[in-house]
Amino acid sequence: MKKKYYKADTRQEDATQHRHRIRKLTLRGFLTAVVIAVMVRQLFMGNYENVFMGALTLILFAVPLFIDRKLGIDIPPGLEAVVLCFIFAAEILGEVDSFYTKIKHWDTMLHTVNGFLMAAVGFALVDIFNRSDKFAFKLSPFFLAVVAFCFSMTIGVLWEFFEFGMDSLFATDMQKDYIVTQINSVKFNPDGLNIVSRVPIKTLIVNGEDWIARFGGYIDIGLIDTMKDLFVNFIGAVVFSFIGFFYVKSRGKGKIARQFIPTVKDPPAAGSAMVEK
Repeated sequence: MKKKYYKADTRQEDATQHRHRIRKLTLRGFLTAVVIAVMVRQLFMGNYENVFMGALTLILFAVPLFIDRKLGIDIPPGLEAVVLCFIFAAEILGEVDSFYTKIKHWDTMLHTVNGFLMAAVGFALVDIFNRSDKFAFKLSPFFLAVVAFCFSMTIGVLWEFFEFGMDSLFATDMQKDYIVTQINSVKFNPDGLNIVSRVPIKTLIVNGEDWIARFGGYIDIGLIDTMKDLFVNFIGAVVFSFIGFFYVKSRGKGKIARQFIPTVKDPPAAGSAMVEK
């Protein structure tokens, strides 16, 4: 009878990795097909800017694949699924299909997810360094969570800087406006004191048009949108920081956290044990 051999220490792991690859390829393939269909439709409609947005989306779809293959970092299926859906929701649904203006709180939802994702990225970077023998410092689970939180909030602030810069330099409207019906300011205090005066907006004529009748108030020019985005980014960052903290405390046993924290791929072990069957 012919003897069969297999690598006892890698067989189950290879099967798991195979299932993960299938899940990743299925989702990426489906979303890629949808994006290409959208690009073709927009091309026939003459919306060349939206065609560019589709091309940008396909490039962003390739980033997780590049990180996995070129940098040797294993991105869990859960994290990659969230990243791909986030890109699709932001670029195709948000920009091309105008979900930012059609669906209330669409932007808020994406900023919350972004806070979660950036905390995951920051946590993974520091955790990889923390476990490497090449680096002298070792952070406790608490400080790992703090670093992940700070990394996420920093990315959120930089993005708001980018939105403000685009609106200021190129007259875009990335910082969406909110309607305000009352102004609270010390500027209106009749005695010049540092006491807030509240002025309700009852009449407002802009270029001969009654804005109270049309919009219900005045616009805040992006301030509320910026603070709201940072707040929901904060919520997403806090949620993942808690998940990451308990992940490190249990040293990778958490099923939820394991789906969202990238790890460095182990190099193939030389002379893996062979078991006769």
